[in-house]
Amino acid sequence: MYIEINNKYRPYIAQWLLVMFLLVSIMIIIGGLTRLTDSGLSITEWEFFKGFFPPVSKSTWNEYFEAYKKIPEFQLQNFSMSLSEFKVIFWWEWFHRFFGRLIGLCFLLPLIYFSFKIKLINLLHYYLIFLLICFQGFIGWYMVSSGLVDRVDVSHYRLSAHLLIAFLILSLILWNYLKLIKIKSTLNKLNPIIPLLFIILIFTQIVIGAFVSGMDAGKIYNSWPLMGNSYFPDDNNIINLFKLSAFNDPSLVQFIHRNLAYVIVIFYLFIVYKIYKAKMFGLYKSVNVLGILLIFQIILGIVTVIYGAQIYIASVHQISSIFLVSACIYFYFINTNSNLQPSN
Repeated sequence: MYIEINNKYRPYIAQWLLVMFLLVSIMIIIGGLTRLTDSGLSITEWEFFKGFFPPVSKSTWNEYFEAYKKIPEFQLQNFSMSLSEFKVIFWWEWFHRFFGRLIGLCFLLPLIYFSFKIKLINLLHYYLIFLLICFQGFIGWYMVSSGLVDRVDVSHYRLSAHLLIAFLILSLILWNYLKLIKIKSTLNKLNPIIPLLFIILIFTQIVIGAFVSGMDAGKIYNSWPLMGNSYFPDDNNIINLFKLSAFNDPSLVQFIHRNLAYVIVIFYLFIVYKIYKAKMFGLYKSVNVLGILLIFQIILGIVTVIYGAQIYIASVHQISSIFLVSACIYFYFINTNSNLQPSN
């Protein structure tokens, strides 16, 4: 359904949403690098106001460092870390939190302004997105808290929830942006359930990818297409794949991540077959772009695992997922009636 927003403000809201899309994309990249550099536990408290400003005095730095020394990550893994080394991981986590606050402000302040210019009922879905952004902040702290007591890393389940919500926010912002701009409608469309199922597969893969990252599962079995000397990880039993505990096993999680990628490719080929068989000319370009991004993402995944999940390769793999998810949302959008815009 087309959003009934005064034409005078539609371009401004669209520009605002585009800026928010870029900011959230950058936030996902920063969050990924914070995880890959093992920086996420460097700040052990949630300080909404005090934490907005970075430490500047030596005493404040020592205060943060002493707090870090009390958690298992330092005691069991980074016990030889110096203050200068601590500052490196601290800055990653601090900037990650700072950027999250910045996103909240950049979303809320224009939204309040538009609320005085446009009927509130037409902006309610934007307020829901803002609430989701606030909830994401809570989930971020909930994730961090899991690594402060009995373990040297955060829970990979909470990490996956944090990443999934980030992509959900990104997708909702993009969807609402697309509803405000003029997109040429296609006469022939797929059943919307098909691209929706594809999105579900992609989001499921993102969750499993977060499991891989959270358990450092990309640093084992650094070969492809085999895992060691066999297709199935040779340190495991295939029966374990059908247990819930499989999601706590690094080798099985990597196996699932690999094979879900193959399933996604097969489903994509099914979509291509449907489109080309029915000669849906208006969908050719979008499905081809989607395919290019999918192939690129899989190649990056293979390179990431071969090189043992090196930080910058793994980061590019995650950055590529932003483009892939965006293409999926656009593809789903043009296969619904949501892209029908007024002729003005």
